[in-house]
Amino acid sequence: MNAKMDGSGDRARSMEVFAATVAEGSFSAAGRCLGLTPSAVSRTIDRIEARLGVRLLLRSTRALALTAEGEAYLRAARRILADLGDAEQAIADQGAPRGRLRVSAAQAHGRLTIVPLLGDFVRLHPHILVDISLADRLVDISAGQADVAIRFGPLADSPLTARKLGESRRIIIASPAYLAAHGTPRVPEDLHGHNCLNFNFRRAEPTWPFRDGDREFTLSVQGNIEANNGETLGQLAAAGVGIARVGAFSIADQIASGALVPILEDYNPGDIEAIHAVFAGGANTPARVRVFVDFLAERLGRAG
Repeated sequence: MNAKMDGSGDRARSMEVFAATVAEGSFSAAGRCLGLTPSAVSRTIDRIEARLGVRLLLRSTRALALTAEGEAYLRAARRILADLGDAEQAIADQGAPRGRLRVSAAQAHGRLTIVPLLGDFVRLHPHILVDISLADRLVDISAGQADVAIRFGPLADSPLTARKLGESRRIIIASPAYLAAHGTPRVPEDLHGHNCLNFNFRRAEPTWPFRDGDREFTLSVQGNIEANNGETLGQLAAAGVGIARVGAFSIADQIASGALVPILEDYNPGDIEAIHAVFAGGANTPARVRVFVDFLAERLGRAG
């Protein structure tokens, strides 16, 4: 029973001894490489042969020679040892920040906020390959379409982990040239006389929310252009096409330069969209995911 256990209890080790013996050409040389005595190496080979019921090595006083069965076993042993090494490396990578990190973000927020941070991130973590995709659609993290997704607004119930990165308020903006030509709205109802640019992902009649003291209400608005992201609407507004209501992050540069100005701020309801990093959490979360989410939370929290 003990001999059987010795022969099958650690087959990977036995394969390692066999492969080293063939590579080094003798029991003594293999023993020196593995920290074993020549007799221990010889006994290991004997146990493998006894278990398999075939001769693997032909021994002589001068050299060792592989039998046909020995050549087949050597090929299998080398393949198994390589696969084992790859598997252990993959598990080890879960504890070290390395490997491919797939990130999904919306086009405007990704381009304006996430992409500018990536240079600093890869300098801090040179063994991580960042694979970022910018698209205004939801990816399925559970199905392996991304490791981390940046999402706005309320989150659906799911087994995924969400880490808050910040938040964005919405503001109504227009260019000074547009306001000079068409007048500045003083109350929300004045928007009925203006070209209001809107998002195209709602099929319902577009409405904008307002607050007048304690009273909250919505107002239907109309315009002749719709788009799927705030950056595009901000660009159109800066060109004098109309008035838009967008996330402040997407037009921060135009506000700072004076190309756009906020309007109707006294009636802003203060609605805020939370921004989250969503990922598969838990004890087995790869280190590359953890350090990236921590990095975003620190940088975006500082910016806010």
